Amino acid sequence: MNTHGFLAPETETDARDRYEAVGPAAQTVVKEAAKAMAFDADEYDERVTGDVVETARDALFASLLEVRTGSRAEYDEWLADRDREVIVHGNENVSQVAWHDALGDTVVAATYESERRAAVATLRRQAFGRVYRDLL
Repeated sequence: MNTHGFLAPETETDARDRYEAVGPAAQTVVKEAAKAMAFDADEYDERVTGDVVETARDALFASLLEVRTGSRAEYDEWLADRDREVIVHGNENVSQVAWHDALGDTVVAATYESERRAAVATLRRQAFGRVYRDLL
């Protein structure tokens, strides 16, 4: 079993605090990207809206979520002693699983065969959309 990322909020308050903490980084990323695209001041003011920065914050938060990857047996063993709602995307007959333990209440999982990086990225978006979006 492997772990990717480091953001594993245990409570709703912790999730909100971490989400707020990535705000300045998201704003800096958007500003630097706009600079790299040679936006002048007027274009920046017109195109870089609060929604753009919020989308960057959402993506940054999601990209930092802790995700475990491992075999189906490792996932089943990890899950066995936990009482959680489980949301699984994918086919139950696939040998590998990526999962995120969201707030100690919900496990969001995705199965995959060989594309671990793609599964982790997809799982992070799913976890954010299913668990964190409405909360944050």
